[in-house]
Order: sequence, then C-alpha cells, then structure tokens
Amino acid sequence: MKPQKKGLKRLLHATRYSSQGLRALWRHEAAFRQEVMLALLLMPVIIMADVTPAERALLVVSLLLILITEILNTAVEVIIDRIGHEDHVLSGRAKDMGSAAVMLSLIGAAIIWGIVLWPL
Repeated sequence: MKPQKKGLKRLLHATRYSSQGLRALWRHEAAFRQEVMLALLLMPVIIMADVTPAERALLVVSLLLILITEILNTAVEVIIDRIGHEDHVLSGRAKDMGSAAVMLSLIGAAIIWGIVLWPL
C-alpha cells in the first residue's frame, strides 16, 4: 500500500489528477464535449430566467449531473476497453447500463427544466 499524501500536497495532487481527467475527456469524448456545449448554451437561460434561487440552483445542478454521469459512463467504458475489445456479454451490459444512466440524466434534466420554466 502506498503512503497517503496529506494536507495541501494531497489537494494539489488531486487537483492535478482531476485536471488531467477533464483534459482527457475533452480530447477523447465527443459526447462530453457536446454536453459541455449544451450546458454553456443553457447558462444564459439560467441567468436571465425569472426564477427563485433554489430553482436556479436546480437548473445548474441538473446540467452538472449530466456531465457527472457522462464522466462516470466514460470511465466504465475506458476500463472495459482496457480489459479487452472482444465481445463479452457482461462488458456490453456494463456499457449499456452506463449509456442508460446518461440517458436518464438527460431525461431528468429535461423534466426539471420543463417544470421550472414551463410557466414562464
């Protein structure tokens, strides 16, 4: 077992690893880039909408959940591809489940946006 970094050193290393992950996502994952662009396009709506602070936060969080789900889905896919590219029922099932999670996050965000912004 590796000795664990502590304090500021741990935080700096964690930040570097997170930055590397985000760069790899941007470089290698088209779906992540598309979802980031969607979030950026919707940010002006969040800013200009006449909604409560709680509703505004809900709109932002719904977009972040899409990105988080895509990140986790990509991580699953990368791990499976690392193991091997041959067809295997469990590998396919895991990738399909990750894709389903992304789809549900998109549906959830659409529902939240519809509920919050419909009366406007």
